[in-house]
Amino acid sequence: MRRLNRKKTLNLMKELDAFPKVPESYVETSASGGTVSLIAFTTIAFLTIMEFTVYRDTWMKYEYEVDKDFTSKLRINVDITVAMRCQYVGADVLDLAETMVASADGLIYEPVVFDLSPQQKEWQRMLQLIQSRLQEEHSLQDVIFKSAFKSASTALPPREDNSLQSPDACRIHGHLYVNKVAGNFHITVGKAIPHPRGHAHLAALVSHESYNFSHRIDHLSFGELIPGIINPLDGTEKIASDHNQMFQYFITIVPTKLHTYKISAETHQFSVTERERVINHAAGSHGVSGIFMKYDISSLMVTVTEEHMPFWQFLVRLCGIIGGIFSTTGILHGFGRFVAEVIFCRFRLRSYRSGSVPLPDGHTSNHLPLITDNSTH
Repeated sequence: MRRLNRKKTLNLMKELDAFPKVPESYVETSASGGTVSLIAFTTIAFLTIMEFTVYRDTWMKYEYEVDKDFTSKLRINVDITVAMRCQYVGADVLDLAETMVASADGLIYEPVVFDLSPQQKEWQRMLQLIQSRLQEEHSLQDVIFKSAFKSASTALPPREDNSLQSPDACRIHGHLYVNKVAGNFHITVGKAIPHPRGHAHLAALVSHESYNFSHRIDHLSFGELIPGIINPLDGTEKIASDHNQMFQYFITIVPTKLHTYKISAETHQFSVTERERVINHAAGSHGVSGIFMKYDISSLMVTVTEEHMPFWQFLVRLCGIIGGIFSTTGILHGFGRFVAEVIFCRFRLRSYRSGSVPLPDGHTSNHLPLITDNSTH
């Protein structure tokens, strides 16, 4: 009884077989079919390799939403070298709420030589080259996001030579925490002192002839410090043409959440426009000599996520490639054989008509005369 049920089950499964097997004796092979098969297999192999390359690759997805976090502090990371002695300059931040953050809260004043060593000049040249490429090809920013924490540090390397020249500049580096509102980070003459109506700088004791706000921005970023990320002002160098000169940077900060397969961090991107002018009160150009970075924070937040093709989608695309190529090559091969047979049949028919035999009544016979053994007698 069990054998009978098993036999019925097997017969039923055979009837449901959607892939019937054709005996090899019924299969006819040809040279054209083999050539088409070779082309199909080669195309499948090539497209499979290309599809696997796409599967291994990742891309960045950008999403936008309103930034609802206004209570946290904003971190400013600074590394700027000014061509003046440290006792002559002061740096601080003043925001729209008239809250002053002094440089003593996190910045370090280090006497250095303004001119770079050969190795440092090569680093600066390479950084400026990357900046120019980033302005031309914005898609390179995705590559930088993916390589964060993996690439080398973008900080200025230390001097490889022991310069005997006395320090003539001041390197101001470190970080500050400020309110998450628009503000003004500036470096000008004299140390900052608190004032009931804001703040002031002790600049009376510094001669105007010693003013030189030529500067180099080795690094400027906002938010969490992420090695490998290149910011718009990194590697910028400005040379003052006059003692009383003002350099202004207008910065728009965009809060950014970065989620890749390597890191997950909350940082800030920013865009910047620059302006510089000579202070000349007689000509109507008023202001204070120095370096001023006026920043504003965007109300939108960007979430950058690294995405990858799912494995099931890779399998579906791979099956589509294999099935599509087999079907297409089969159709093309069948059509080609049909055209070849039509042309060959017409050629044979034309040759067959040219060999027709005339009859006595003037008609023609398309049948060739039959030769028998009796015709020899």
